[in-house]
Amino acid sequence: MKKIIFIIALIFMIVSCESKKNRLISGIDVTNIDTAANPGSDFYQYACGGWLKKYPLTGEYARFGSFDKLAEDNRTQLNELIAEIASSKHQNETVEQKIGDLYNMAMDSLKRNSDEYFPIVEELNRVAALQDKNELLSLVPYLMLNGIDLYFSVFVDADMMNSKMNILQLYQGGISLRQRDYYLDKDEHTAKIREHYKNHIIRMFERTGFTHEQAVKNMEAVMKIETRLATAAYDKIKLRDPYANYSKMSIAELKKITPQINWDEILTVLNLKNINEINVSQKEPVIEVNNILASEPLQTHKAYIQWKIIDAAAEYLSDELYNENFEFYGKILSGKEKPQPRWKQAVSVVNGVLGEAVGQMFVKKYFPPEAKERMVNLVQNLQNVLGERISALEWMSDSTKAKALEKLKTFYVKIGYPDKWRDYSNLKIKKDTYYENIKRANRFENEYMLGKAGKPVDRDEWGMTPQTVNAYYNPTTNEICFPAGILQYPFFDMNADDAFNYGAIGVVIGHEMTHGFDDQGRQFDKDGNLQDWWTAEDAQRFNEKAKVMSDYFDSIYVAPGVHANGRFTLGENIADYGGLQIAYQAYRLATKDNPLPDIDGFTPDQRFFLAYATVWASNIRSEEILRRTKSDPHSLGKWRVNGQMPHIQAWYDAFNIAVDAPMALPVEKRVLIW
Repeated sequence: MKKIIFIIALIFMIVSCESKKNRLISGIDVTNIDTAANPGSDFYQYACGGWLKKYPLTGEYARFGSFDKLAEDNRTQLNELIAEIASSKHQNETVEQKIGDLYNMAMDSLKRNSDEYFPIVEELNRVAALQDKNELLSLVPYLMLNGIDLYFSVFVDADMMNSKMNILQLYQGGISLRQRDYYLDKDEHTAKIREHYKNHIIRMFERTGFTHEQAVKNMEAVMKIETRLATAAYDKIKLRDPYANYSKMSIAELKKITPQINWDEILTVLNLKNINEINVSQKEPVIEVNNILASEPLQTHKAYIQWKIIDAAAEYLSDELYNENFEFYGKILSGKEKPQPRWKQAVSVVNGVLGEAVGQMFVKKYFPPEAKERMVNLVQNLQNVLGERISALEWMSDSTKAKALEKLKTFYVKIGYPDKWRDYSNLKIKKDTYYENIKRANRFENEYMLGKAGKPVDRDEWGMTPQTVNAYYNPTTNEICFPAGILQYPFFDMNADDAFNYGAIGVVIGHEMTHGFDDQGRQFDKDGNLQDWWTAEDAQRFNEKAKVMSDYFDSIYVAPGVHANGRFTLGENIADYGGLQIAYQAYRLATKDNPLPDIDGFTPDQRFFLAYATVWASNIRSEEILRRTKSDPHSLGKWRVNGQMPHIQAWYDAFNIAVDAPMALPVEKRVLIW
């Protein structure tokens, strides 16, 4: 009997140990939580306050958050892979040779400093020697291929009205500050940015061989052209309207509205001479380029083009030019205190130039097959739940619901890495200068992209590399993509339970799905065509509900005297809201038959929302808050948490939030869309 009891006890111990070994963890790092904060007063501080203390901003960052920390971890892993390749010799023209040589050149500061600005002298002299505007227009497409942003952009993408085919497109551009607001806004902060920018232009011209008098004159020419381009450019709200950014025409029609531009010459240099139609995404800015070419003297254009060459090349030249470039774009615009270490710069460049080659190595070493399998199940569960939520909507008619469900059913899902990889055979990496290699890389990429004009869209092509810490929805292919880079903690944890994973990566999945039905995505049908498939009444009801969201974010102060821009961030805010609603319901369904236990003092529902909040934990500088409010369609991390929770009833229930809590909203004032 004693022996039997002993055997039974032994079996129980083994089973108990196996059960503990196989039990999934909570995934929540309790040190991230600020227990002194009140969840109903500032949930972001409560969920992330400990994280914010653990990861203070270092000099190289204007913002450092969960995304950045994971990207840093990935970059460290990539550096190990790349540095190992770079330490050996490889056969010429192999991918390993290209990765290793490019990395070594990026690390070789002695050669860059000895070269000074010599690598761009030939281009600067070529611009200086221009005799007339016809010669200028012959040079423009050559420089565009090399990665210089002049006057406007030329690119190839799916035709929004015929999404299975690629079409050549024009897009407004040519302004070095990227956002038109920097040239036009009158507030004190923006006015100071402009003055700093002017001084930066002068210093950069002086550091590339121009006298002070020439540099000042050139700066005035640059500001004249860039301000005209900015004035004509669509603002960030209008750029979100797909119909306002579609103007398909023949090349003959384009020539009529822009007679000063020699399109035959431009298209020939870009190897597009057989192209007959084009989408002029923003017609008025392109017409203004025509007017600028007609009215501004040749010398003004020369100064502008020389500036664009200097500006594009600065970070690939000497330390003096790199640091001057950082002084403005890094310190003044974003508040950074120092540049990244050289090895990080080198990894980022190799990653950008040979992204899929590096990605192939990354997934082989760091992305297990079982992670992809679990993601497939998560996506399917969320897709099913979104379908249920659409079917249950009271504000949408049956006819629109049917088409919405059809669109949802045809989502093309990409997880981890592509099934076919890029071929880098035609990319030449040589041991001449760092900048020459960057030019060749830009030309390789631009020729690859332009070569798609007039050809069918390849749905199997990826818009991100596998190592990228991000995800996306593409309306013209109706696809959602989740690269391997983001499928790691704190977004995804194979050892954590469903409360954590649905709250983190589950919301990211739901976010991208909801983009198919946000204020922009909803205007594209299941095939990716820009087509109105809603009833007029449903569209009106959607817009009314979306306005509740944009008005709410308009009321948020992101800095003293500065509001968030609810209309600009509307698509991302709707996607966050939809992602939370979908992921929460999917998690509850997934655990319905096997309820999860409380762990670490938190209920499963609480862990769901804590996991979500941690995804957006970030420290940020005041300068970067202002920059991102002008330029980023995503809300700031704090407001992706505190701006969403008040609209989610399950959050109130999970943390027993009182109706009079500072963050609480009456039910009638909450967003109710998807």
